[in-house]
Amino acid sequence: MGQAAVLPAPFYMPTMRCFFLAIFALTLPVLTHAGQTSQKQPVDDSALAERGIGLARQGRCAEALPLLGKAIPHLAANDLKRKAGLAAVRCALSRRDTPTAVETLLMLNREFPRDPEVLYVTTHAYSDLATRASQELATVAPTSPQALELNAEALESQGKWKEAKEQYEQILAQHPDLPGIHFRLGGIILSEPATPTTAEDAKKEFEAELKDDPSNAGAEYVLGELARQAQQWDVAIEHFERATKLDVNFADAYRGLGMSLNASGKFADAVAPLERYVKLQPGDPAGHYQLAIACARSGRKEEAEHEMELQREADEAVRKAQGQAGEPNQPPPAQP
Repeated sequence: MGQAAVLPAPFYMPTMRCFFLAIFALTLPVLTHAGQTSQKQPVDDSALAERGIGLARQGRCAEALPLLGKAIPHLAANDLKRKAGLAAVRCALSRRDTPTAVETLLMLNREFPRDPEVLYVTTHAYSDLATRASQELATVAPTSPQALELNAEALESQGKWKEAKEQYEQILAQHPDLPGIHFRLGGIILSEPATPTTAEDAKKEFEAELKDDPSNAGAEYVLGELARQAQQWDVAIEHFERATKLDVNFADAYRGLGMSLNASGKFADAVAPLERYVKLQPGDPAGHYQLAIACARSGRKEEAEHEMELQREADEAVRKAQGQAGEPNQPPPAQP
């Protein structure tokens, strides 16, 4: 047998390369087509939202909610997004889907904060959610202290002080250390027609509340107000100071502290809490007036004059808002 001829490399190498290139060229259309079919077509979020809104109007919320949920996050903050959000809220409420309803309400209030329809729907939605939650509480735990407290609060809102007080006392009989109950009882005592013992009875309840919950800034504040009205300045100052430490943004506590310090003649000490108050409540004329007194009596004449100007401006704004006219409500502060 003769030896097989061996082709020189320069001959067969280009030939094989051409063969593979030809095979690749034949399969390229197939590969390209496969790649195209594997890619998802872009979703038209606006069309998705419109379809979801249409389904929601037909009451087909089970179909509408998934479409709206996909579309809303990708829409610009425009009228379509607002309509889609409102439709999603209504559908979520109808299907008792609380997480979706709340999440969408938060988005609407963040992106359309002053829209009348958004505010209207928000009002009814939260009212509906609150009603459902209270009904659920009454169903699953009717004898729980939370259910009893909710019922007492309802009686309180109706002005049925006696019935509400009895309900709170029933809660304390079963749970004597439950926070918040003595505070509510103290509030009822102050809401009822005044008697010679009203202040002392309320004081006992708020003091009892602080034993159960030492972090209750509201109880400290009310005790401070009771002491201030009784002209017990040192006691009032102690309670107001504790309230401001428990809640650094408790505006009324800073006002009460400043007023009590002014009344006790500690004008220099009153400046800081009153400055904090007018920063938190710049539109209150009384705050600027009290700060003007503190500045004037501590020798800070220019600051006192500035605060009096702010007091006049704030007073004018309040009177305009109330449709009133006339002289400012507060007299000028005494000069040092």
